[in-house]
Amino acid sequence: MYPGNDLHRLGKRSWYASRAATRLHMSQPPLSRAIKRLGAEFGALLFARSPTGVTLTPAGAVLLDEARALLGQADRLRVRVAAATGVATVRVGILGDGTDPGVTRLAAAYRRSHPGVDIRIRDTDLTDPTCGLRAGLVDVALTRAPFDETALTVRELRSDPVGVVLRADDPLAGRGRLRSADLGDRRWFQFPRGTDPVWQSYWNGGEPREGPVVRVVQECLQAVLWNGTVGMAPLGHELPAELVAVPLTDLPPSRVVVAWNEGDTNPLVRSFADIATAAYRG
Repeated sequence: MYPGNDLHRLGKRSWYASRAATRLHMSQPPLSRAIKRLGAEFGALLFARSPTGVTLTPAGAVLLDEARALLGQADRLRVRVAAATGVATVRVGILGDGTDPGVTRLAAAYRRSHPGVDIRIRDTDLTDPTCGLRAGLVDVALTRAPFDETALTVRELRSDPVGVVLRADDPLAGRGRLRSADLGDRRWFQFPRGTDPVWQSYWNGGEPREGPVVRVVQECLQAVLWNGTVGMAPLGHELPAELVAVPLTDLPPSRVVVAWNEGDTNPLVRSFADIATAAYRG
């Protein structure tokens, strides 16, 4: 057995433990001690270590299943108590197309799961991809990434290819696909000063651009229609007959995400994120 292999396995185990501790917002030693105490309390070995990593033992798998069920029951209890006191409200920020089939499925599924919860929708413009999360205006957001995710928890729901929106009579409109370099001499829409730079850079193809300032989707489309400005949009969205979308091959997909403030323990928010994940998979 080579010492180098032993060091590699030791490093890999340490990495798994460190990753788990990070996800729990605690340091590694207390997590290891807590796991040992839990195993001692149940009189069973919960984890098995091997050269390939760490896995649950049969006893550990049973404990995990039961713990998940108990946590789910606790969350449902909090939701029912909140509903009974008349304070069960979730403020949801939505950026983009509210007619997205994923949103429709999510709304139906959430109503079935939480009929007593009042959902308050805040439809937001393109200047704030967090939909008011940072300002405390909403509890959870259905939006698109990328944006600055500092102090937020973000979960991807779907990934959509992106195209450039052009007038139907534009010389490039008949092309099967385009690259950002093909549009280098065009004007691209801009967001107002102070908009998240990560968000602005993505919709400008990662390059500094010049063009008209817009705030909402309709302004983007009108800028294309009237001025021939380069517009960007996820493919598959319905456009006016005068406009077409041509796939842009060198821009990463636009990710549909659900986001909420890091550390928010509201069970209604967590339930919303879980139901959203299932709805968008459908």
